[in-house]
Amino acid sequence: RGKHLLHRLDTGHTIHSHLRMEGQWRIEDGAARPDAQTRALLGTARWVALGQRLGMLDVVRTDAEHTLVGHLGPDVLGPDWNPTQAAANLARGETIGAALLDQTNLAGVGTLYAAETLFLERVDPWHSPAELPDAVRLAIVERAHRLLDAGRRHAVQSTTGNQRRGETTWVHGRAGRPCRRCGGTVRVAMIGPPTRERTMFYCPACQGGVRPTSGR
Repeated sequence: RGKHLLHRLDTGHTIHSHLRMEGQWRIEDGAARPDAQTRALLGTARWVALGQRLGMLDVVRTDAEHTLVGHLGPDVLGPDWNPTQAAANLARGETIGAALLDQTNLAGVGTLYAAETLFLERVDPWHSPAELPDAVRLAIVERAHRLLDAGRRHAVQSTTGNQRRGETTWVHGRAGRPCRRCGGTVRVAMIGPPTRERTMFYCPACQGGVRPTSGR
């Protein structure tokens, strides 16, 4: 659910993991062996799944999954995706950028897709979400859904439609470089509560001005 992965076993248990920034699950042939970075191993006679550098790892009864993921908002790529509810949830944040990254509002949007979504919708990441029209908040979550849905079909994350190296994003990871839309300078700043700050890339010319915390 969202960025949380649930492997359900026929024993009635679930292996819950979260990749964070560096984790991965790798599928190898049955002869593969764990190394120092492996935290979990699932296998059959033919295949082995190695969970490496996992940021979170738990084993719970399947009927207790809600204790780990019940706090999450609508899953952007889940069968229960509800854009209307997700858009309403966004109104709870202090800034629309932080609200979009808050997994209790909607689950699955990280820093890359948050920045790209707000850029494409021409919304200032520091705008109060409660002051945005309902239609704008709905457009934001629907854009995020479209971007993630397209992204899951390819090995390389791309919001521009171009998978060539250096051409995959509009603003994310491009601080100090020209905006692909207006030619202005893309900037990066921290956003969110002090204990949960995240990076936010944006174009001041397209999205409402330079933030005082911008790095460059």
